Amino acid sequence: MNVRTEQTIAVSVLFFCTVLVVLPVVIILGIIVAKGVSAMSFEFLFEMPRNGMTAGGIFPAILGTLYLVLGAVLFAVPLGVLSAIYLVEYSRESRISRLIKLAIVNLAGVPSVVYGLFGLGVFVVFLGFGASILSGSLTLGIMILPVIITASREALESVPRSFRVVSFSLGASKWQTIRHSVLPHAIPGILTGTILGLGRAAGETAPILFTVAAFYLPTLPQSLFDQTMALPYHLYVISTQVPGITESVRFGTAMVLLMLVLFLNLAAIILRYRFRKRKRW
Repeated sequence: MNVRTEQTIAVSVLFFCTVLVVLPVVIILGIIVAKGVSAMSFEFLFEMPRNGMTAGGIFPAILGTLYLVLGAVLFAVPLGVLSAIYLVEYSRESRISRLIKLAIVNLAGVPSVVYGLFGLGVFVVFLGFGASILSGSLTLGIMILPVIITASREALESVPRSFRVVSFSLGASKWQTIRHSVLPHAIPGILTGTILGLGRAAGETAPILFTVAAFYLPTLPQSLFDQTMALPYHLYVISTQVPGITESVRFGTAMVLLMLVLFLNLAAIILRYRFRKRKRW
């Protein structure tokens, strides 16, 4: 078998694997859009629910999902980036530091229901926050924290060591070097972790089921200590426990959730692209 034949076979196998992955996703998205587009209307998107969620819209669920995702990101990103900076720039290589890094990686694979139970025990009961936006946001933030720490670590480690050496040779301190020479070039990688965290936080049901979500609230939350509706839990309930909900409403809710996640990810991707253009290497 000559080199050209091997290359053709390899390209064909790669193309087949790509189609095998992409095609089911396209089919699922097509089904959701085809069955959910008929539910799209101003009333469905921007009005309050009525009659036990059998009429009206899903605006509180959309707004509640935004509150929870943004709260989780505001909690997890600063904490995750600072933790990654310490692990990469300040901690010495030792058995304890390797154990901490391994634990962070393993935490990324913990089932979301475990985080939900943790949030219930710590934030809802022990700290007395109750079922609230604050409890839900903190629980989601802890859930996405390992992903953000891992992505931030890899982004910081990818910055060339020469950047640090030159900064030190010019008399900069350790923190000045991190702030001005390392962190700006690591932001695209940090935003990649944030994008992954956004997608997971917006789509999880178990953590918010224990800490914040309510099925039917015809009013908007007034503070961080109020419950709120959320699209993942709302979609679960109307699909499994509420009779009489039309198929178009169920698929329309799923379509709105997908559009919301896509919008948040797109905003983060645009921001990452703008920072990536500033790279000098």
